[in-house]
Formats: sequence, C-alpha cells, structure tokens
Amino acid sequence: MFRNHGAAYRQAHDGHIGRVEHRVMSAIEACRTAALGGHVEQCADCGFTRQAYNSCRNRHCPKCQGLARAEWLEDRQAELLPTQYFHVVFTMPAPIAEIAFQNKAIVYRLLFKTAAETLRAIAADPKHLGAEIGLVAVLHTWGQNLHHHPHVHCVVPGGGPSLDGTRSPAGPASSCPCPCYRASIDGSSSKACKPPSRPAPSFCSATSPISRNQKPSLGSSAR
Repeated sequence: MFRNHGAAYRQAHDGHIGRVEHRVMSAIEACRTAALGGHVEQCADCGFTRQAYNSCRNRHCPKCQGLARAEWLEDRQAELLPTQYFHVVFTMPAPIAEIAFQNKAIVYRLLFKTAAETLRAIAADPKHLGAEIGLVAVLHTWGQNLHHHPHVHCVVPGGGPSLDGTRSPAGPASSCPCPCYRASIDGSSSKACKPPSRPAPSFCSATSPISRNQKPSLGSSAR
C-alpha cells in the first residue's frame, strides 16, 4: 500500500505528517527490497540458494519484529497469575490537573503513589481480598480530545498472596471496593458510599475485566 500510494498520500497531507511518520513510511517501503541490500541463503542439505533482501527492522513494519513481539508476549503471559485481571483508571479533579501542568514530576508522582496505595489498601481489606497485590500503572496526560487530562491506567490482578499466610486468594473480589472509596492526592482514602445491595461484579462495575488472551481495552473503563 505504501509503495503504491505512499507518495500521493504524503503529497496530499504535506505539512500534517511529521519527520517520524515520513521515516516509518520510507522504512516500510524499502523493507525487503534491494534498497536495503541483501544476502544469499543456501540449504545445507541440497545446496539450493536464493537471494534474500534485508528487512527494515522498524517496529511499525507489519513484516518485521513479528517473531520478537510474539516471543515477548508469550514471556509476559507466562508471568501472569492464574486469576482474572482488571483495568482500573485513576484521574484527578480539574484544579489539580491544572497544577500538574506546571508541576508534572511532583503531581504525577503523587498520582502514581495514591493509585498504588489505594488499590493495595482495598485489596488488603479482609472484606475484599485480604491479600497483597501488585499492579502495572501507565500514565496518560491527554484525553481522547487531546486536552490536558492526566490519569493512570492500572492493570490489577484479582488475587494475590494472603496476608494471614493461610491461603492465596485468586479470583473475583468479594465485594465492590472501587465506588466505596475516594482517593485524595495525599494518598489517603475514605469511604463514600454504602455497600452494594446485590452481588457486585469483580472489582466493581467501574472496572473492565481483562482476559488472559485479550489486550486491555483502554476506552471501555470508567474514570
């Protein structure tokens, strides 16, 4: 597609494509062509030879890095615990987001710290999991409308080593923690609602469960 229509696309969108995009398109267009040179491959058994052109090795190329990506995903899959994982998002009020715009390092560090401490405190509560959990948190500083909107996306396991040492809970949380707590910027938490009157879904309806064979859907979680 790039080889047939790339030049016309770049001309039509001149001024809207950056240097990085130009470099990626050029790399993909030259991938496995004489432009990048080549080498000769020979079968050790029958002696058959063939000319093979070099790849661009650009991470955006659909032909390159495929094996490395698959191996990396397989290695990460092996690290997962035998439990459900959930996608939780922490954001901050607009006035604090304005402060973060000029004090990124301090406020973002507090946001990470608050999110981690809140999730670990909820999971340690015997009413929920009574377990020690880990989590992966990724910072996003812009929303879908490209406005300043700092928030962290967290991938949280639904189980972990029991704090009392008698069991290792793995599975959905026993009640609905997320709507029941409100985290403040200093890392404290306070209850803000009554327990649900009916069985709540795992880690509350404000989170999105993630299948072990499914990539997180960042657009489906509640903030």
